[in-house]
Amino acid sequence: MYMGQGGYHEGKESRMLSARTRKGTTRGLLFTIILLTLPAAAWCLPSDGQETIGVVRNSTGTATVTRGDQSLPAVAGTKIQAGDTLSTGFDGSLGVILRDNSTLSLGPGSTLVIRSFLYSPREGKLGLLARISSGTMAYISGLIGKLAPQSVRFDTPVATIGIRGTYFAVIVGEPGPQ
Repeated sequence: MYMGQGGYHEGKESRMLSARTRKGTTRGLLFTIILLTLPAAAWCLPSDGQETIGVVRNSTGTATVTRGDQSLPAVAGTKIQAGDTLSTGFDGSLGVILRDNSTLSLGPGSTLVIRSFLYSPREGKLGLLARISSGTMAYISGLIGKLAPQSVRFDTPVATIGIRGTYFAVIVGEPGPQ
């Protein structure tokens, strides 16, 4: 079948344009994938030699994260590390999400220390140990609580709470008059 000179060139240009479009689309898709994975990669990067185990999602009133002798305001986006003390004033509340998608909510006048956090499912290393010394807290388990509930423990001044379900709430403080 014979195509005229113009038809041949149009077909060739059309194929070249199509290849360029595909190449541009592929580059755009690759660029989009890289942009979407950067925040996930940044989540795992240590900010000062310590591993980030969670992040403050929201806070109201007075709320702080104490790391060593440094006290930081607990605002949305503040990174949480093992060993941090989370505190709220009597006008404060704090919501945290951990790397395994566990959530912690602290009410007014609360103090919680995240003593240890292990989240390496491929290696079978899972664990969460925290101590709440005052106030109120609600917990919804993430993957650690689902895959290894025996590895999640919350200590209080008078009891230890082991996780066998998916959520709980606790009030720690002075007993009221009876």
